[in-house]
Amino acid sequence: MEVPDARNTVQNMKSFLKKLLLAFVVIVAAFVVVVALQPAAFRVERAATIAAAPAEVFSQVNDFHKWEAWSPWAKLDPAAKNSFEGPASGTGAIFKWSGNHEVGKGSMTILESRPRELIRIRLDFIKPFKDTSTVEFTFKPEGSQTVVTWLMFGENNFISKAMCLFISIDKMVGGQFEKGLASIKSIVETAATSKPE
Repeated sequence: MEVPDARNTVQNMKSFLKKLLLAFVVIVAAFVVVVALQPAAFRVERAATIAAAPAEVFSQVNDFHKWEAWSPWAKLDPAAKNSFEGPASGTGAIFKWSGNHEVGKGSMTILESRPRELIRIRLDFIKPFKDTSTVEFTFKPEGSQTVVTWLMFGENNFISKAMCLFISIDKMVGGQFEKGLASIKSIVETAATSKPE
C-alpha cells in the first residue's frame, strides 16, 4: 500500500517539472521572438583621409597580394594559409584563406573594380559559420588627399541576429576597419614621402 506522503511527493515533483518545462518553453519562445525582431540587414562603415592621390590608395586594395601588409585580420593569424586565383588584381581576382578561430575560413572575390573610384567585393565566410556579405571601398579626391570609405553590408540570418544581442557588429568589425585604414594610410603616406622629388 502506497504511503499518501510519498504519492504527494511524486505528484508535487511532476507538477514542479511541468512548470519548469513550461517556463523553459516560454523563455525559448521569447528568445526566438526577440531574435526575429532584430534588424534584417547590417551595415558597417568607416572612412579615413589619406594624403595621397586616389590611384595610390586604390592600388593597395585592388590587389589582394598587398592586403597582408595592412589587413588587420592578417595580423590575427600570420600562419593562416592563403591562396590566390584568377587575375593578379581587379575584377575576378580571388583570395582564399584558412586560419585559426579568429580569422576562420573563407574567400573574397572582386566583383567590380573601377580605377580610382570603387572596388566591390563578395565576401564568403565558410567557418566559423557560413555567410555572404558585400564589401565596398570608395575613393574620393579631396584636394591633394583621398577619402577612402570601407563599407560592409549584408543580410542577417537567425544566427547573426542572435549574435547581435550580445556583440556589437559595428564596434567589432568597425574597430578592425579603423585599424586597416590606419595601416593603409601609413603605407601610402610613407611611400609618398620617400619618393624622390
